[in-house]
Amino acid sequence: MRLSPLFKQHALTLAGLVLAANAGLLVYLAAGTLKAWAEINWMDVAGEGGTCLILCGWLVMLLRGRPAGRVTRLLSLGLCFIAFSMWMDTLDEFIRLPDDAVWDNWLETAPMPLGMLLLTLGMYHLQQEQHAITAQMRKREQLFREHRLFDKLTPLSGAKYLRQHLQQAIAQAASEQQALSLIVVDLDDFNQINQRYGQDEGDLVLQVVAQLLLLNLRQQDILCRLAGDRFVAALPNTGERQAQAMAEALRQSIAHLAHHTGRHGERLHLTATVASVMALEEDEDHLLKRLNHALAQAKSRQARQAQRA
Repeated sequence: MRLSPLFKQHALTLAGLVLAANAGLLVYLAAGTLKAWAEINWMDVAGEGGTCLILCGWLVMLLRGRPAGRVTRLLSLGLCFIAFSMWMDTLDEFIRLPDDAVWDNWLETAPMPLGMLLLTLGMYHLQQEQHAITAQMRKREQLFREHRLFDKLTPLSGAKYLRQHLQQAIAQAASEQQALSLIVVDLDDFNQINQRYGQDEGDLVLQVVAQLLLLNLRQQDILCRLAGDRFVAALPNTGERQAQAMAEALRQSIAHLAHHTGRHGERLHLTATVASVMALEEDEDHLLKRLNHALAQAKSRQARQAQRA
């Protein structure tokens, strides 16, 4: 029998919650008696039972969405304790315990503060984790984060994120009276790589180039994948000449890249066409149009030079 990846990775946590819930049910059934249908307060059942179900849903989403580790362990244990507390509260609506029983209050209330404490510790370590992730993502996102705008292939954000970022960056540059420039990097004849070596190899090349460009940009810069084999870098506080120099440096870094194919180990010699523009008093759409026009001119010059050669 094959177990789901979720249960394999977090078997102890899930099994512990299920066993604790069943043990609590058996203890209540052994010590008390079932209430008549008319005695049940269905409003309390909906509130306490619904909260328990929602907490269990949160637990499943947490375990499915995060790798194992200290943060995941603390958050999941906190949710388990709180869910168990709500489960015992729900059982109290169906089972009548003796009047002299006091242990049930401990089962219902004690797990709650413990779970909240574990959640708080987990949130603290999650905050530390987010600081580390934010530092790693500094060249890929800056002014805001939206996971739906991440590029599915490369470790970058996509065109929609770039447009939203530029909208804010242009306004910020204008208010602070600082220059803002863009660089576009377009790989030459990239379709030939896909045709000769396959799309998987082409995807790997894009990922490698993305990492290379990130290494050659400054901490305050941001890199996005505009489309296909085209990348755009936004350079705050950067004038036109400096942007041109940085664009040339990026072009040379790609030309010197020694990427070998995964199947035969053959080295691919990559080249790229680059262009840069400085933002004027314009919106992001007009700025990107000027950038694409500058790229088209650069490609035209490159083609004429190749014909002369």
